Amino acid sequence: MISSIFALTLSFLGAAPESDNLHRYEATGRHMGVVFKIAIYSESETKAKLGFKAAFDRIDELNRTMSDYAPDSELSRLSRTSPTSQPVEVSCDLWQVLAKSQDLSKKTDGAFDITVGPLTKLWRRARRQKELPSKQRLQEEMRAVGYQHLKLNRSNKSASLSVPNMRLDLGGIAKGFAADEALIAIKSQRISQALVNASGDIALGDSPPGKSGWKIGIAPLDANSPPSRFLELSNCAVATSGDAWQFVEVDGKRYSHIIDPRTGLGVTNRSSVTIVAPNCTDADSLASAVSVLGPKAGIELVDSISNAAAVVIQLKNGNPEAIESKLYSKLAK
Repeated sequence: MISSIFALTLSFLGAAPESDNLHRYEATGRHMGVVFKIAIYSESETKAKLGFKAAFDRIDELNRTMSDYAPDSELSRLSRTSPTSQPVEVSCDLWQVLAKSQDLSKKTDGAFDITVGPLTKLWRRARRQKELPSKQRLQEEMRAVGYQHLKLNRSNKSASLSVPNMRLDLGGIAKGFAADEALIAIKSQRISQALVNASGDIALGDSPPGKSGWKIGIAPLDANSPPSRFLELSNCAVATSGDAWQFVEVDGKRYSHIIDPRTGLGVTNRSSVTIVAPNCTDADSLASAVSVLGPKAGIELVDSISNAAAVVIQLKNGNPEAIESKLYSKLAK
């Protein structure tokens, strides 16, 4: 439950609206390589369907813009310009994500970095083949990685990639942005009580009827275990990052699908990171950043950001240990 103290501190956490004979409707679709699950409370199925259509249409639009798989996406076309001879003006959607990403890269000294694309491709192969990339190949790909090589011009919303073979990867932020935009699309249909879950990146609207918030389970370290910790939240976002499902184990060492852009290696400190933030774009990207930074530096980062909270669950002496930010400790009471 949300304590009254915390609700006053975080204005984006809301109270439950009154019930108006609303019914719950759900829809699921696969987009951006993951499953999106949407829940809506509405007076009628017809109105709920309009909400679902608006949401999934918006997600499809963003996938066509930000996919690093689709060769004709706006992101892929931008990547192919490297090294960019002339700055490329980008769409408003892509600009918002690029600008947010660069701001977080600077704040984390590169622990979050969307220029990690060459390494992402390399580690995807490593997980398929169950073998680590060679040191020589890592060094080659690292030459094209570094947020400093992505230049943004805010006056005309243009981007330049300054070194050859760069490849942008928005996997640590695009799903969160899509969840935010899907929720906005649902609200445009005069539906306020809704939840958009982009495979663990969750954007929350007003509370369900008669409830103080949406009940959100905190992901455990073990992928097969149910959540044992819960929060009740509304009008904010929650995102979880971890290696419970995607990793490769070589010579007894476990490497996450989450890559440290500064070293080129998959993260080895096994953890589950959950972030609560005013929007899912911030929650998604912060979860990725904290996973790379580790508990101590990660919690310090979250504590420095207004209206953000975090819990990191890691193994200590073989047992799960939770490390909480200052605001999360109040939220969990």
